Amino acid sequence: MNIIEAIKIAFQSLWANKLRSALTLLGVVIGVAAVIAVVTFVNGINGYVATKIFNLGADVFIVFKVSPAVTNIDKYLEGEKRKDLTMEDYAAVLEACKHCEWVGASLRNDSGHVKYGQQSIADTQVRGVTPSMVPILDIDLTSGRMLNDTDVRNDAAVAVVGPDIVDNLMPGVDPIDKEIRIDGWVYRVIGVGKRKGKTLGQSMDNYALTPITAYQKQHGTHESVRISGKAATSGAGFDEAMDETRAVLRARRHVHPGDDDNFDIETNDSLLSIWSNFSGTFFYAMIGIAAISLVVGGIVIMNIMLVSVTERTREIGIRKAMGARSDDILLQFLIESLTLALLGGAIGVVFGIVFAKGVTLAIGMPSAIKLWAVSAGVVVAASVGIFFGVYPARRAAVLDPIVALRFET
Repeated sequence: MNIIEAIKIAFQSLWANKLRSALTLLGVVIGVAAVIAVVTFVNGINGYVATKIFNLGADVFIVFKVSPAVTNIDKYLEGEKRKDLTMEDYAAVLEACKHCEWVGASLRNDSGHVKYGQQSIADTQVRGVTPSMVPILDIDLTSGRMLNDTDVRNDAAVAVVGPDIVDNLMPGVDPIDKEIRIDGWVYRVIGVGKRKGKTLGQSMDNYALTPITAYQKQHGTHESVRISGKAATSGAGFDEAMDETRAVLRARRHVHPGDDDNFDIETNDSLLSIWSNFSGTFFYAMIGIAAISLVVGGIVIMNIMLVSVTERTREIGIRKAMGARSDDILLQFLIESLTLALLGGAIGVVFGIVFAKGVTLAIGMPSAIKLWAVSAGVVVAASVGIFFGVYPARRAAVLDPIVALRFET
C-alpha cells in the first residue's frame, strides 16, 4: 500500500464532500483549539504572575495577620480574630532580625479617591509605607524624591504618586510640590513613580505612597500592619531571617511552645504555589471539557469512516480481487482516518493560537505559546484519528471480495 496514495485518496474524499468533511473535523478542531488556548493562557498568566504580581524576589517574605492566600472561609474567619500586627511589632522585628537587610511595614487601601482641582480619579491604591519598603518593593522614580525617615517621624502629609494620577489629574503640569487630596486629606506630591503598565487589564500605575504614620493618622490605627523582610543573603540566610522574625513575633504575641503561629508568613514561592494550584485546577477542568469535544470528534470521524467504507465497498472488492491484502485495506483506511484527524488538529492549533493572541490584544490577558503544547495538540489529534479509525478500517479489511463486488449502493 502506497502511503502517499492513501493520503491523496483521503484528501480527495475530503474535497468531494466539503460540508461533511467540515462537520467531521469540527469536534477535533474545537478540542485541540481549546487545549492550545488553555495551555497558552495558563502559561502566560503563570509567567506574568511570577514576574509582575508576586515578584517579591527569592529573598523577601511578608508577615500578615491573615494571609491573603487563605481560601478556606473557616480559616479566614478564625484568622480575623487574631490580634493585629502593630508598628511596635515592626520595630521589634527590625531590631531582632539580624539576617534581614531590610525590614519594612505597610498598610494599603485599594479603593482610594484622589482629587486635584476639579479633576478626580477613583480606585487608587493608597499605601502607607516605611521608607525601607522602597528597596523591598523595588520602586523607581522618574522625578522628585522618595519618602524618608523624617517624613515618617513627622507624620508628613507628602505622597509619591503613580503616572496615572499625573496623566489624569495634572496633564502637562509639573506635579512636584502640587497639593492633592487623598480621601479628603491634603498631601503634597514629592515624587512620581516609574510606569509599570497593566496586570490582567488592571493598571499598576494608579497608586499613592504616603508615610505610614500619615496613613494611620488619616485612617486610624485599627488596621493590621504588614511586615516585610528582605534577607541579606538567600538560602540559609533567608531561612534564618524568617526564623528570627517568627521567634520575636511568637514571643510578643504570647504563642505557647507547640502551638501554631497566630500570624502568617508568606514568601514568593508559597504565594506562587497557591496560584499554581488554582491555575492547575482551572487547567484540568478545561482539559476535561476539551477531552469531551475530542471524543465527540473521534466518534464523528468513526461514523464518517463507516459511511466511507459502505460507499466504497465495491472499490474494496475490486482491490481485493486484484490482489490487495487485508492489511493493505486496513492501512489505507487508518491513514485516511489519521489524515482527517491531523488536518483537524493542525487547524485547531492555528485557531487556538489566533484566539489566544486575539484575547491578549483585546484585553491584555497574558499568553505564552509553548512548543510542547503545539506538539501535544498534534499528537492528541493523531491518537484520536488512529483510535477511532481502527473499527472502520478493520470492518473494511475483513470484507469478503465476492460479497463486496456484488454490493450495490
